[in-house]
Amino acid sequence: MDGRCRLCRAGITEFERAWAWGEYDGALRALIHLLKYDRVSPLAEPLGALMALGLPRGSSGEAAVPDVIVPMPLHWRRRLERGFNQAELLARVVGKRTGIPVEAGAAERRKATPPQAGLTNAQRRLNVSGAFEVKEKDLIRGHRVLLVDDVLTTGATASACAAALRRAGATSVSVLTLARVDRRKGISGRFIS
Repeated sequence: MDGRCRLCRAGITEFERAWAWGEYDGALRALIHLLKYDRVSPLAEPLGALMALGLPRGSSGEAAVPDVIVPMPLHWRRRLERGFNQAELLARVVGKRTGIPVEAGAAERRKATPPQAGLTNAQRRLNVSGAFEVKEKDLIRGHRVLLVDDVLTTGATASACAAALRRAGATSVSVLTLARVDRRKGISGRFIS
């Protein structure tokens, strides 16, 4: 084992690497739920600061230092319901802490999809297939992109969005999340590759 999940080791993702600050369990899971579902948006500041600590700086080679941060886009209806995109709030804090520019409008979720919770891995991949589009290709083309989201479960959503970013000309796409779920073990686990 080299610290990567089964999907990454098998090479079936559209992103090169993924980092998470911690486990999607206990207090961290409760804080993510407060941010995301109970709309406690001030939590984005301390949680984003933790995420920035989870991003290796120079230890994994040049690809570890991205040129631009793109938050995982929400469909406009879900954003309207929630009032904000939690990934964008987190990405802005990571950008502020690292000095990496955030391009929140570069990608969009053009297809409203049902929530991924409760779906199998194959259903998750199908659910988000073709859901993302890059509108601002000039902001992505030729850049190393860091895709930021709150939780990485199977990687299906991150992979679908990374595929759109790569089609738009990103030279690489890495993923940074606040928490990682290790479904293979049936529990959460720290995931640093």
